[in-house]
Amino acid sequence: MEGGIIHGGEDESAFRECFSLTWKNPYVLRLAFSAGIGGLLFGYDTGVISGALLYIRDDFKSVDKNTWLQEMIVSMAVAGAIVGAAIGGWANDRFGRRSAILMADFLFLLGAIIMAAAPNPSLLVVGRVFVGLGVGMASMTAPLYISEASPAKIRGALVSTNGFLITGGQFLSYLINLAFTDVTGTWRWMLGIAGVPALLQFILMFTLPESPRWLYRKGREEEANAILRRIYSAEDVEQEIHALKDSVESEILEEGSSEKINMIKLCKAKTVRRGLIAGVGLQVFQQFVGINTVMYYSPTIFQLAGFASNRTALLLSLVTAGLNAFGSIISIYFIDRIGRKKLLIISLFGVIISLGILTGVFYEVTTHAPAISSLETQRFSNLTCPDYKPAMTSNAWDCMTCLKASSPSCGYCSSPNGKEQPGECWISDDTVKDLCHNENRLWYTRGCPSNFGWFALVGLGLYIIFFSPGMGTVPWIVNSEIYPLRFRGVCGGIAATANWISNLIVAQSFLSLTEAIGTSWTFLIFGLISVIALLFVVVCVPETKGMPMEEIEKMLERRSMEFKFWKKRSKPLEKQNQSA
Repeated sequence: MEGGIIHGGEDESAFRECFSLTWKNPYVLRLAFSAGIGGLLFGYDTGVISGALLYIRDDFKSVDKNTWLQEMIVSMAVAGAIVGAAIGGWANDRFGRRSAILMADFLFLLGAIIMAAAPNPSLLVVGRVFVGLGVGMASMTAPLYISEASPAKIRGALVSTNGFLITGGQFLSYLINLAFTDVTGTWRWMLGIAGVPALLQFILMFTLPESPRWLYRKGREEEANAILRRIYSAEDVEQEIHALKDSVESEILEEGSSEKINMIKLCKAKTVRRGLIAGVGLQVFQQFVGINTVMYYSPTIFQLAGFASNRTALLLSLVTAGLNAFGSIISIYFIDRIGRKKLLIISLFGVIISLGILTGVFYEVTTHAPAISSLETQRFSNLTCPDYKPAMTSNAWDCMTCLKASSPSCGYCSSPNGKEQPGECWISDDTVKDLCHNENRLWYTRGCPSNFGWFALVGLGLYIIFFSPGMGTVPWIVNSEIYPLRFRGVCGGIAATANWISNLIVAQSFLSLTEAIGTSWTFLIFGLISVIALLFVVVCVPETKGMPMEEIEKMLERRSMEFKFWKKRSKPLEKQNQSA
């Protein structure tokens, strides 16, 4: 059957067999890791902007004063990724998986050069769009290429390497951010160095073949057979070639053409429609449970929780990025042992609990903000926040009230007697910031001093640990294997586009939401969406662990949804093979 041969005991041996490829068949690992650099690019761009944004605000005052401009710099890459993912689906079916990855690398490299040289926010946004186009194409092509070049038994583990490289890219980006904090042109180095892995993948992909399944679709059977013989063992390869040939021929017989895809029939086909419901739903919920608010804005979130220093915020963000990479390693180990669906459900349970903790932490941070000292604030009357002057005799003002002042914007200088003691509310500019620092006090413009800040690190850490192994990697794995071969590129593009549209909505609205309703209410909304996501997974997402791709199609046709996900699924194909 298409996708590979199933043997007994794969639950226990899949991870071990994947690891043994290092010496048994390094060619398969080379395919997986070379294509997975697309995941590294995806992760690096997601993580690097969170730190670069702190210094972009310092260089461009227009960015510092406008929340919408900060959101635009972040989200324009996402907007480009929406277009890139949509084009990527078409390009994958038309030109092949390998060619689509090469196009993505070129766009990413071009964008990195433009960002590094940007003299103003407008050109920076243009560079972000080009990077987004490349990331969008790579995000749906890399797992597809890996999936189609992997034996079924270890397909989940190998596609999970793409997830590991995404999180590895995020961790690398925070290391790069920290490395360049004291270098001239800080954010330019952070953004420009992203072109290096794109150039590396561009070179590596020239030495690798096209997807064997795509080659079969295009009638290039000899090339496909030669690649399959390098991927599969001698005892399995002939049956795999025969199964793949039968699958392609049956599709051609059904449709009358191996080239033309009827979009109306795409929507009407039961297997495709059900696959899209599961695949697109997972991609949408992956974003709406809030992951990229953490990855795009984690230093800002730590500042909202009461950590004033840019460097401290970046160091704490490095912890969350490291946990994210660790979680993806857990996914590689468990994905083919306990299955996709069970991993998703465990992941979402943890995410819901973590978001509840974050909601409580930020509620406490907001309601226990230190007061404003009228006496201290008036020490320099020309520096006093204009909005505060009419309220000097009132005790209603605290740090949070001060930071919400907007005519002009104001900042909070902590008390020398302890950060929880009343401090000053002054105009926010570099001179006042330096004055506060010269008195060995902390200057706050994003969040207020709090004894609860460390609990935010705990909440974010738990969120990442639970999110990464399940909701972080499984949606990409499911989308790489759940669609019929004929529609895999197009459907993968639709799902990836849905992911990026959801990503754009979250990235463009997070800072505005925190300003409008507060950080605690924002995380509460993400928590409620996570509950809905959990119900969706239980009802709509089938288990595909260890199943040949053709059997996945048959399962969708029968609508054999696994509500009792904890029970071991029977292996009808294996039994059929044994009886034959």
